[in-house]
Amino acid sequence: MPPVQYADVNGVHMAYYEVGPREGMPVIFCHGFPELAFSWRHQLRAFEAAGRWAIAPDQRGYGLTKGPDAVQAYDIEHLTGDIVGLMDHLGIEKAVLCGHDWGGIVVWQAPLYHRDRIAGVIGLNTPFMRRAPVDPIAIMRARMGDEMYIVHFQKPGEADAVLNANVRKAMDFFMRRPAPGEGAASAGLASERTGEESVFPLVRMVQAYDPAVDPRPFFLSDDEFEAFVETFERTGFTGGINWYRNMTRNWERSANLDEMVRVPSLMVMAEKDAVLPPSAADGMEANVPDLERVLIKDSGHWTQQEQPEAVNAALLDWMGRHFPK
Repeated sequence: MPPVQYADVNGVHMAYYEVGPREGMPVIFCHGFPELAFSWRHQLRAFEAAGRWAIAPDQRGYGLTKGPDAVQAYDIEHLTGDIVGLMDHLGIEKAVLCGHDWGGIVVWQAPLYHRDRIAGVIGLNTPFMRRAPVDPIAIMRARMGDEMYIVHFQKPGEADAVLNANVRKAMDFFMRRPAPGEGAASAGLASERTGEESVFPLVRMVQAYDPAVDPRPFFLSDDEFEAFVETFERTGFTGGINWYRNMTRNWERSANLDEMVRVPSLMVMAEKDAVLPPSAADGMEANVPDLERVLIKDSGHWTQQEQPEAVNAALLDWMGRHFPK
């Protein structure tokens, strides 16, 4: 990673990493849960080699960016506002935003909240999602049960305590490739429950997890894995979980938003992502009319780290055609 820098933006002291010349269209990389700016190390290296300006922040509540205590300080207005505040700090009028997992939600929502500041959007794994007809937590609770991880995350402190109790085990559970032949059903991630059991009861799964018998291969080196473990042992998981605890608030406050993403966009799908499969992006063109898609083969959920060369090639090709240097 390049040297860490800091900016006081939108009420937080934000850590960020920057590469490339300060010219042309910059790209800001937004990580997901439970990740860090470090998750974009391969992309920063590739963009620097290509002479592209790129920035990756530790977002609010993660890594070296300490977040406020108040849960409501992690809503989508704050999260998108942090990115625009970082742009202001760097003197950037417009940027392309690239987000993975929860960062994907941030970058798809950013042009709805800050239309004049976003030049383009790249979503990794996470598609644009229209506003639900009712509270999304109520939908998930009815369809997937009380222990489905996003529903469970709504209980203050409970999931945090389980994940914080053994960060090494939790990160070992998260940071693996899919097992050979693994799909949504075999991973226990079917879209709806068929009995009393909840879908994807992550907290219970982590509690019962034994790394010694996990057949899924690693995609991190030992040093990379230790970087994640050491960071989350220091910070805990509450900051990231607080993003989930604002899903109802985000839904309530977005009733009057125009849901059209009116900038050039790229959707990068991962062939073997059981949580956000390629089919999740079906129908996006209705809200994202200037959309291209690319499928990354043989990748699970952690696409930019599992298949960095394929991801880098797709991102740089799209940037070269839409925002040439």
